[in-house]
Amino acid sequence: MNYSHKIAEELQVKNQQVQATIDLLDGGATVPFISRYRKEVTGSLDEVQVATVRDRIQQLRDLDKRKEAIVKSIEEQGKMTPELQKAILEAETMARLEDIYLPYKPKRRTKATIAREKGLEPLAEIIFKQESLELESLATEYLNAEKEVTSVEEALQGARDIIAEWINEDAGLREKMRQLFLKEGFFRSRVIPGKEQEAIKYKDYFDWSEPIHSAPSHRVLAMRRGEKELFLLLDVCPEEADAIALIERQILINAENTSVSQVKLAIKDAYKRLLKPSMETEVRLITKKKADEEAIKVFAENLRQLLLGAPLGEKAVMAIDPGFRTGCKLVCLGPQGQLLHYEAIFPHEPQRRTTEAAMTVRGLVEKFDIQAIAIGNGTAGRETEAFVKGIGLSKSVIVTMVNESGASIYSASEVAREEFPDLDLTVRGAVSIGRRLMDPLAELVKIDPKSIGVGQYQHDVDQSALKNALDDTVISAVNGVGVEVNTASKQLLTYVSGLGPVLAQNIVDYRNQHGPFTSRSQLLQVPRLGEKAYEQAAGFLRIRQGMNPLDRSAVHPERYELVERMAKDLGTTVSELMQSDSLRNRINLKNYLSDSVGLPTLQDILEELSKPGRDPREQFEVFQFQEGVNHLEDLKRGMKLPGIVTNITAFGAFVDIGVHQDGLVHLSHLADRFVKDPNEIVQVNQKVIVTVLDVDIPRKRIGLSMKADPFAERGKKMDKNSKSERKEEPQGTMAEKLAMLKGKFR
Repeated sequence: MNYSHKIAEELQVKNQQVQATIDLLDGGATVPFISRYRKEVTGSLDEVQVATVRDRIQQLRDLDKRKEAIVKSIEEQGKMTPELQKAILEAETMARLEDIYLPYKPKRRTKATIAREKGLEPLAEIIFKQESLELESLATEYLNAEKEVTSVEEALQGARDIIAEWINEDAGLREKMRQLFLKEGFFRSRVIPGKEQEAIKYKDYFDWSEPIHSAPSHRVLAMRRGEKELFLLLDVCPEEADAIALIERQILINAENTSVSQVKLAIKDAYKRLLKPSMETEVRLITKKKADEEAIKVFAENLRQLLLGAPLGEKAVMAIDPGFRTGCKLVCLGPQGQLLHYEAIFPHEPQRRTTEAAMTVRGLVEKFDIQAIAIGNGTAGRETEAFVKGIGLSKSVIVTMVNESGASIYSASEVAREEFPDLDLTVRGAVSIGRRLMDPLAELVKIDPKSIGVGQYQHDVDQSALKNALDDTVISAVNGVGVEVNTASKQLLTYVSGLGPVLAQNIVDYRNQHGPFTSRSQLLQVPRLGEKAYEQAAGFLRIRQGMNPLDRSAVHPERYELVERMAKDLGTTVSELMQSDSLRNRINLKNYLSDSVGLPTLQDILEELSKPGRDPREQFEVFQFQEGVNHLEDLKRGMKLPGIVTNITAFGAFVDIGVHQDGLVHLSHLADRFVKDPNEIVQVNQKVIVTVLDVDIPRKRIGLSMKADPFAERGKKMDKNSKSERKEEPQGTMAEKLAMLKGKFR
């Protein structure tokens, strides 16, 4: 079925844009390639829109497959009717489709099935008409010792079981009940009796209630985690009276007689035994999916910002993985990240070989012409920074802290073992810290994104959806920046459009055997890298020292001939065209329009010619924490300190202020105005100035603010201490904040 019209309406774009995108995707084109090099075909749909088309068409095709399976099942039962088939084909959601199929779905023997076997369905039909009858007399006619119907009550109970199943399988009623749960229902959590002390981190959810429709994702996931860990009991439902009233309206209860009394009993049974459990399961899945999507969105955006952090570039770097007892692991790296030297120094307690360590560092800085020193921000990080800054190095040597989250994961990984099979884990970790300073993107792609420390409940969300979203984010970042094919690792090449692990390895093997690539076209000699993969990948791969100057740009090889024509028309060379603003200003783009090349592509080409292979990331800036503030005990209320944003969540941002424990800037303290989304104000790796609000040393909690005068309104709000204010951002988030502050998500 053609779903382009539907998707076009949802995206508010033209049908032909969506259909063209679908055709490209079906032909094997990737999202980065389509959004960058097929703008004329798609009407310049951006990367997000192309990815949305990809995901939505898959959802709709999955829906089609399910419809086919359901139609086949009902036809095999001999129960298909034109009306039923029409309803199935017109169903727009999986939930609606399953509601229609429910009466025909093969099921285990139910109470209603047993009642039908006892011949009680005619009695149920009579009662369901709600007419005034002498039920006892009528029910007597259905007594049958052989079928184990020996009393009037047994007969009526069987009839009610059948009616309850009819009510449960009413597709229209189920949809209305689903909406009632979603719009009027509540999350209600309470502690399991006897587990109050064990479940103390969930204290704020011991007796908690809030509407399903407005519960934020982080609280939904927190309550579900508490339930999973067997600390909380969680109900997800509306008021029972509202649900019963909805059913009575749906089946038109409009009288009072003995039949109606039986129907009302069946309604209560249908709700409690069938509808409520079924709807609660569905709504749990719906709200979980929504919470997952929001948490994954937060994680993906944080990851994007981290991956696109400013690179130091190709400089000789010394990296130090700090430590006390076991010393500091020190490595020296060349401009391309190659390991030149490693050893351990012991500038701190208990060895305190400070003079020896200082001589070692100064000697290595001179020997390898070190231009920057990267120090991990973990244990002993600030002390090591102070030591290095105090040994009299040239001011031209940059000394900076680097977030080492995930470095230990990398050091124990197969990737690290493959690269440095004979080195200790801590040495590998130091190498990762140094390379992270030089090029965060190239190094972080080697680590499972879930281990980088920028997520929110990443272990609770749908792992498949999380992986897909994070893969999309990494692919977008890698292709947005571009990859130098002669220095890139296998891991980095894997994320290039059109490649993947096998072709990435083949490129590295070819490079090792034949030396550096001298042209993009040479990629076609790589085993298994055919025309299609080349088309998808070539524009994102750079060759800085290539024979063709265009090979270091994002101009696709399919447009080289066009650029050469531009140069020829101006009586110059491509190289001169790339170097001269005046020559490029003489190009009249309208002269190069064609059926396949429009203004968007021509403008992209012109921009690339002016800044070939430009790095879209920001320039690196040295950052320094406040001197003398190294530990929690050094913090005082009201202090203003420099910090770096390390993680963004739905309820605020975490900031590293150099005391080995991130502080929380709550949503309400991110700005002097109301903030709904923290990403409006901050980004991961952003340098900020914060004010210390509170310090709880025993629990290792730091409250921070980015307001101009954070204490001005705070007193008023605390004086009010109103129930409604607490409800808006409940104490229920404190367990999550505490968990994150303790490093659970880092």
